[in-house]
Amino acid sequence: MDLGLEVILALFSKTGLMTMFENLESSDIELSDNSYRIFKLAHEYINTIDEVILFLQNKNSTLAHSIVGRSYLPESSRFHELDDLEWAFGTMGIQDKARHLSTLYLEDLADLIHEAVDPYFGFSRYAEKLSSAATRFNKIDKALKNHSSQLTEILYDLLKCNIDKYQPSIVCLSIPFPGNLFAGLQCGKYIKKHYPDIKIVMGGGYPNTELRSVSDEKVFDYVDFVCLDDGELPLLLLLEHLEGKLPITQLKRTFTLTNGVVSYYNGSRDLDIPQRETGTPDYSDLLIHDYLSVIEIINPMHRLWSDGRWNKLTLAHGCYWGKCSFCDVTLDYIKRYEPLTASLLCDRIEKIIEQTKQNGFHFVDEAAPPALLQELALEIIRRKITVVWWTNIRFEKNFTPNLCRLLKASGCIAISGGLEVASDRLLTLMKKGVTVSQVASVASGFTDAGILVHAYLMYGFPTQTIQETIDSLEMVRQLFQSGIVHSGFWHKFAMTAHSPVGLDPVLYGIEKTGPDFGGFADNDLYFEDATQIDHDSFAAGLKKSLFNFMHGICLDYPFSDWFDFEIPETSIPIDYIETSILDNEIINIRKNAVVVWLGNEPEVYINDQTKIIEFVFYDKDKTWILETSIKTGIWLKQVFPLLFSTNAEPISYVELQNNYSRYFKDTLADFINRNEWKVLQENGLLIL
Repeated sequence: MDLGLEVILALFSKTGLMTMFENLESSDIELSDNSYRIFKLAHEYINTIDEVILFLQNKNSTLAHSIVGRSYLPESSRFHELDDLEWAFGTMGIQDKARHLSTLYLEDLADLIHEAVDPYFGFSRYAEKLSSAATRFNKIDKALKNHSSQLTEILYDLLKCNIDKYQPSIVCLSIPFPGNLFAGLQCGKYIKKHYPDIKIVMGGGYPNTELRSVSDEKVFDYVDFVCLDDGELPLLLLLEHLEGKLPITQLKRTFTLTNGVVSYYNGSRDLDIPQRETGTPDYSDLLIHDYLSVIEIINPMHRLWSDGRWNKLTLAHGCYWGKCSFCDVTLDYIKRYEPLTASLLCDRIEKIIEQTKQNGFHFVDEAAPPALLQELALEIIRRKITVVWWTNIRFEKNFTPNLCRLLKASGCIAISGGLEVASDRLLTLMKKGVTVSQVASVASGFTDAGILVHAYLMYGFPTQTIQETIDSLEMVRQLFQSGIVHSGFWHKFAMTAHSPVGLDPVLYGIEKTGPDFGGFADNDLYFEDATQIDHDSFAAGLKKSLFNFMHGICLDYPFSDWFDFEIPETSIPIDYIETSILDNEIINIRKNAVVVWLGNEPEVYINDQTKIIEFVFYDKDKTWILETSIKTGIWLKQVFPLLFSTNAEPISYVELQNNYSRYFKDTLADFINRNEWKVLQENGLLIL
């Protein structure tokens, strides 16, 4: 069950809001002016909430007309920004505008909840600050013992309902992020008190990165076991142990309390279950059609995070690059690279679509491998699967313009990737394996193919200078000005214990200063940089400028307008990105390249008088004609069936080259420079 969704649906309902406002009525809490306004409009929120939720679940689309009229929803402070954003609504339809207004409506309520009902509340995270860099467990333990709110009551009611219904003997809590920890432990607290015979297991991204050295026994007042890394085998062995079939010493990557002491068991010699054998994710018990599609930010790339529901699937275990110095490359989820086959992935895609009736996919890889994406795209096209997908990539040279066009044809609508600091010196220090020029070239290829591009950006990396920060901002400005990046997000560098920087900070010119490990989380590290630069002072200016760049405005503003302190002039040439794109346009053909035709089979007409062959192509959006000589036309006619994307195996470039040589004295390379090839290439002939 997705407790996060179910708690939200219970709270944001007529019954949930009535209870909330009744509790506020009887309390003596002093409200801010904004929250008091919401409180006084309680009946307006109660009378509209169920309909708004249905609309955001795509079950009540006609309500959009009332919402955009601005007389249906009660409005508070979140709507004040509409004066600044009204210009953007010209590009939005009625449904999108209504979805954005409904999101602001929910965020107004969330502000009241955060202020007066539960200070830990957030839509996508709960008590995140309490769980971040929590080297000691005492604050979390104290909060768990003392905290109570309407949200926890809802949480417990939902938990009780499901436990009573299914009578489990074991409950697994998946904790991917710090913002999931507190609620997960609240579940553990409730189960321990009311169902002491149930065993509780915690796993997921947070334990995998933060709790690899946990030693505080108080943690096990809330859970019985903590499993690390891939969970299939640890869980199977744990079940055998609980059934009395396996000694505790033979568990795999599992913490538990033994005689009052936290003990780590990893005695099993069994290898982890290969990704190809783990099976297809099963979403059948989730409330698939009850998720909310909200639009927090109008930017089309940003809305992918919250608008619509995306089936999650992994193309490969780990990262095929696995070298970035700021990343947890020493941990299993990164370092053990194990790709799946395109055929198996498509089997899983088809099964999930059949189960969920939804064909949107987010491939959640650390970095999707270009070779595997190519095979996957070809397999999707061969099977004629309708799928819409997006993923995270490295901006590496193997993402050629032709590959980008193939990915688009298979259903790719967006990619995100780490540009990090737009400085070649720092990218080398990070071991990213890319240059700014290369990022520009790859981003241009995706954009030209009609795929949205999101860039993750970083500031404050060890030894980064003020000049490099300003130059990085200039690179980002030019990327948006060129129209090849559609959105981005700045985050400050954070040093982690399992990254190369964290393991050897001296190598990167910094000194670790803490924190002292207190038996709980061990991941986020503090450090001092020899440059002594206050990188936090750049945060507001970087984020404000980026917000404007994403909306296509203020691109000509001097950088001094974004910061309230003196900064140097950029040293980057004003046409650096534009020149980089042009310099990288020539693509070398790989020895193992294949050739694919994405279009339909043409009709062929021979004109004996003019000695011309006409190929007539009927595409989805147009009808077009290719004229060529009879000799060239005869060759194209016999070779087209070998090029179809639906073929079981694409023809190799070498095979096509040899085929061409049997008909003509010149080479295929010569033909590629002729007009016939260029026209075909513009309409779907790809060398991959």
